[in-house]
Amino acid sequence: MSKLGNLGARLHRGEVSYDFVGKRKIWYGISILITITAILGLTVRGLNMGIEFQGGAVFTTPSTSASVAQAETYAQDSSGHQAVVQKLGTGGLRIQIAGIETGKADQIRDALAKDLNVNAEKINADLVGPSWGEQIASKAWQGLAIFMVLVVIYLAIAFEWRMAVAALVALIHDITITTGIYALVGFEVTPGTVIGLLTILGYSLYDTVVVFDSLKEQTKDLTKQTRWTYSDVANMSINSTLVRSINTTVVALLPVAGLLFIGGGFLGAGTLNDISLSLFVGLAAGAYSSIFIATPLVADLKEREPQMRALRKRVLAKRAQASAEGELAAARAGVEPDEGEPEDSTPAVVGQRDQPASRTRGRGRPSGKR
Repeated sequence: MSKLGNLGARLHRGEVSYDFVGKRKIWYGISILITITAILGLTVRGLNMGIEFQGGAVFTTPSTSASVAQAETYAQDSSGHQAVVQKLGTGGLRIQIAGIETGKADQIRDALAKDLNVNAEKINADLVGPSWGEQIASKAWQGLAIFMVLVVIYLAIAFEWRMAVAALVALIHDITITTGIYALVGFEVTPGTVIGLLTILGYSLYDTVVVFDSLKEQTKDLTKQTRWTYSDVANMSINSTLVRSINTTVVALLPVAGLLFIGGGFLGAGTLNDISLSLFVGLAAGAYSSIFIATPLVADLKEREPQMRALRKRVLAKRAQASAEGELAAARAGVEPDEGEPEDSTPAVVGQRDQPASRTRGRGRPSGKR
């Protein structure tokens, strides 16, 4: 842990760094590949929408000896629709059937009671009409759209429109990956999933805004110097906040992982899967996009400005001049530019050296100069 703390301090001071912005084409390629996979999953498999979005019924039975597979068969035979069955901690079953008419609920409940050998009056039925499900889906999309618009407006005012565009691209990237994972895994999409999506978008924006704030502070009066380009400063901003972003992401992922893998996997709490999966995937994707997508994209957009292009030319010209002067000084010192120091010799001094004056040097000259 002490080594990690020392590394974080060195990253913050700029003593060590990793060229995230310089290798942005690699990160763009990885993101495009993952996004295409997610879109293919959405296109081929589609989302498993819960009854809250498409209507249906949820039947909760008392304790029964029937297995999940048997209950799925009974529910499909009695309703003619695909059923999702979960085992409850009380020994009962939660049978969810989407797309059925609410008028057939009593008929299906009687059939399930007979097949499961339980009392029909003890089976609880929660009904959701198709029109209400459509309203819920519409409200969810409206809420997501309003959230996106407010985010863009805030970032454009607090920072600039290029950062707002980059943050919006990162958010769309996170949503696409998360929904694609849902399609590939086949988890049910419920209102809890929407809540999870909005939550992870907040986490993603938090990491992004932290980097943007550092970038905004470090780029003040950037054009008045010739040492760093905008991409260089953007890379320093990522490195200075890297450990902080990793720490906050790991701390947030640990309880969510426990909720997903322990609660949903070992304990069989299937109702937790809808929100825990969106949180787990979204938090990881949000941390990735804030480092590898948002800030490099801002650097790409800023480098297109005439002022930043002129600054880049000046910086590169100064670096080329400094390199040439260094090579010339090394040549005068008798050292090749790419030659290492001999192990048994005195290190050569690069640049102009001050030679000790000789007592007899310059004697006899009219000017007396040495």
